[in-house]
Amino acid sequence: MSPAAWPAVWSSAATVMFVALLFTEIRIHSLAVMLLVVVLTAILFALAGFINAIFANSFDDISIVPTFILTPLTYLGGVFYSIELLPPSWQMVSLANPILYMINAFRYGLLGVSDIPLGLAFLIVCSFILVLTAICLALLRRGVGIKT
Repeated sequence: MSPAAWPAVWSSAATVMFVALLFTEIRIHSLAVMLLVVVLTAILFALAGFINAIFANSFDDISIVPTFILTPLTYLGGVFYSIELLPPSWQMVSLANPILYMINAFRYGLLGVSDIPLGLAFLIVCSFILVLTAICLALLRRGVGIKT
């Protein structure tokens, strides 16, 4: 995103926040947890986006991962429901979704409620960051996707 787009982003965010405050009161349970989750999530998605960009041959190829992988994982990650509402077999399937841990850690920071222990959520997210960092470095060392 270009720096010129930031005023539009901030004004849109401020408008959404203002409208939300008309309907509800926002209480943050733990600002430190929320900020840490946001930073870790940004790092994780940046690394995943870098890997996606390395393997994309065209601009259209970049949209494959968000459309067919990220969107389903987000919807199945407990954004709109607690995984405790799922049958036990589907709870086990949901626990394999890394986005579930990001969502629950953020939910804890905002509401103080989580389906997953906070320490486990941070451990899983940090583990994915380490794995994706290692993959990115290995791809860079090999020169994959570098055009000369």
